[in-house]
Amino acid sequence: MMSKKLFIQTLGCAMNVRDSEHMIAELEQKEGYTLTEDMGEADLILINTCSVREKPVNKLFSEVGAFKKGAKEGAKIGVCGCTASHLGGEIFKRAPYVDFVLGARNISKITQAVNTPKFVATDINYDESEFAFGEFRSSPFKSYINISIGCDKKCTYCIVPHTRGEEISVPAELILREASRAAANGVKELFLLGQNVNGYGKRFSSTHEKMDFTDLLKRLSDIDGIERIRFTSPHPLHMDDKFIAEFASNPKICKSIHMPLQSGNTKVLRDMKRGYTKEWFLDRAERIRSLVPDVSISTDIIVAFPGESESEFNDTMDVLERVRFEQMFSFKYSPRPLTKAAEFAGQIPDEIASERLTRLQSRHNEILDEIVARQKGRVFDVYFEELRANGGVAGRSFNNFLVQVNGSEELLGKTLKVRVDEPKRMVLYGEVV
Repeated sequence: MMSKKLFIQTLGCAMNVRDSEHMIAELEQKEGYTLTEDMGEADLILINTCSVREKPVNKLFSEVGAFKKGAKEGAKIGVCGCTASHLGGEIFKRAPYVDFVLGARNISKITQAVNTPKFVATDINYDESEFAFGEFRSSPFKSYINISIGCDKKCTYCIVPHTRGEEISVPAELILREASRAAANGVKELFLLGQNVNGYGKRFSSTHEKMDFTDLLKRLSDIDGIERIRFTSPHPLHMDDKFIAEFASNPKICKSIHMPLQSGNTKVLRDMKRGYTKEWFLDRAERIRSLVPDVSISTDIIVAFPGESESEFNDTMDVLERVRFEQMFSFKYSPRPLTKAAEFAGQIPDEIASERLTRLQSRHNEILDEIVARQKGRVFDVYFEELRANGGVAGRSFNNFLVQVNGSEELLGKTLKVRVDEPKRMVLYGEVV
């Protein structure tokens, strides 16, 4: 029997990547699908959507329209993920050729969805925390593991709590079992995922041993074969001294950390309902830098939040100067449906927002060029995990710089010392020593 072909497009964050892996595993094992890169030959086309950035709804319908044009006769089209969660059955009205809609907290129902005409499941509090998904990983070198689902924060700009529901932690025994299985299959790096990973352990579906994020990190680092542990995203509010001490001292925890600032001004942070002040954020960043001099700190920043004054924006510039982030994801504020901030007075004109974003990004690029120039001649331990164009092989240093050398697939899965000869803003080029 010819196997059925599955094409999947994943938009958005690492959690979406993991959700896609879970759906692929279910469809392979229970429905006999195999993956294809060629949409035109697929029997089933899935788009796993993100609703965090601007205009995801328009983007969704233009993508789905393109899929319909390129699909073969009889192919099914499913819309999954966060935009599916908040639009639900509305999607059928605008795109009647879509076969099913599956929200972000409902991906364990994928086989039911494929077999049920016009299936819709968008319950944001459906509990998948103890569902045993099959094994599928897009990389043999890295294992993404969900440690929690949903988010209890009430950030006024963010749609995620409305698409992924309240926060529930995955039981530690399931996480440890999944990590041990990955290690047995040769995976050396774990990548832990959650909207707020360091809120881990606050709420489980049923009775489980009490454990916080720091304790979970300790337990995972005891697994033989695991050499590196990364995680995203922690919340600055919950970066207590216990967590920072473990981050600094545990030799398996990679020395890079994502600290989403959002704004450097305490009043704006209060309007955003972030729960911390400018001073708290700086204190946590300075503490981490003092304990781990080689750390890389990345961040997210929103400029032109409703009501943000010029001097409040300058507070964000001040935090940039003081922390000197190794990586920054920055955006103009855009109103999201279902969020409080969309109704706030003081929405900022686009030209002011654009000017602030340009100023922030230009200054960050200058800082980045100084950071990058300092890497010349340094030797990093690089875990190689991807082939690049023109005979390149790339991997990450322990503190998350992307490093590329000339080589071929025999380097993949190995950790080797690399001296940086030509540092560039996005990639450090070097050679194995």
